[in-house]
Amino acid sequence: MVQLKRKLSGQKRVKPVLPVSGEMPEPDVQVVTTGGLAFPAHSKILSMASPVLENIIERRRKRRSSDRKLPILGVPYNAVAVFIQYLYSFKCSEEHMEDYGIHLLALAHVYSVAQLKQSCSKVLRRNLNVNNVVDMLQLARLCDASDLYLDCMRLLSRHFKAVEASEGWKFLQNNDPYLELEILQFIDEAESRKKRRKRHIADNKLYAQLSEAMDCLEHICSEGCTSVGPYDMDPSKHKSPCSKFSTCQGIQLLIKHFGACKDRVNGGCSRCKRMWQLFKLHSSICDRPDECRVPLCRQFKLKARQDRGDALWRLLVRKVTVAKAMSSLSFLKSSSSTAAALK
Repeated sequence: MVQLKRKLSGQKRVKPVLPVSGEMPEPDVQVVTTGGLAFPAHSKILSMASPVLENIIERRRKRRSSDRKLPILGVPYNAVAVFIQYLYSFKCSEEHMEDYGIHLLALAHVYSVAQLKQSCSKVLRRNLNVNNVVDMLQLARLCDASDLYLDCMRLLSRHFKAVEASEGWKFLQNNDPYLELEILQFIDEAESRKKRRKRHIADNKLYAQLSEAMDCLEHICSEGCTSVGPYDMDPSKHKSPCSKFSTCQGIQLLIKHFGACKDRVNGGCSRCKRMWQLFKLHSSICDRPDECRVPLCRQFKLKARQDRGDALWRLLVRKVTVAKAMSSLSFLKSSSSTAAALK
């Protein structure tokens, strides 16, 4: 880890401020830090705040050990002092959290102080950048800080080019190839998820468009629109362009072509094939074929009952049906909101 020790140089020594009370007994343990520096503390308070310290103190008591020293090593004196202060008060200043958050997270993890671990993780996540993200990721793995780990991975995925140029990444490549592989796998999976999400959005858009086309086809064949309509309606009556459906004009042109195309019977016209597919799709989702005025609806429905082998077509029908239902729900919701606003 490259940057973890740099902030500590030149800092003033922190002296733990223990609560003063007339009923508070004398300290019965000495917390010893790296370098041999020590300060007094109360074993009962440490035991109540940390199950790990409780086990250490309880084992000594059972062995009737006279050793009053409790070593907390591997981190600077100041970080230990702030940690012990937190065990007494369950409070830590913003300044101390900024200065010693890295070491406090390690101590909170080792001594199972969940609340402090969560607070440290929150502060470190807030201060993530491309220069420290590799160090923070290594720390998150060591301390099992899942939120910090995930934020580090996301930042790496978003700004990988910038992180690649950092000192931390070069150190990682030389010293931790397994973590490097883990990062590259996460980035690859994130890209795959992004592509799947885009594909899912595009598919849903297509299903919504097909759902609208089905509604539009029913509208044209039942009500008539502009110059296309059912046989028992007068097509010559002038109508303004349809404002209900964006696809209406295109489907009308397709219907007109379908009715006049000479290549339709031989199957050589791509536009007619699209029209056949629209008729078939409508029939697949129509729930009243005997009353429906869309051409060929009943015939396609009877044929579909005899032939149920096309799994891809059934999947398409299901997706369009869902899109149609979602569109109806959205319309009802917006209508309810409008009615409520008018009241």
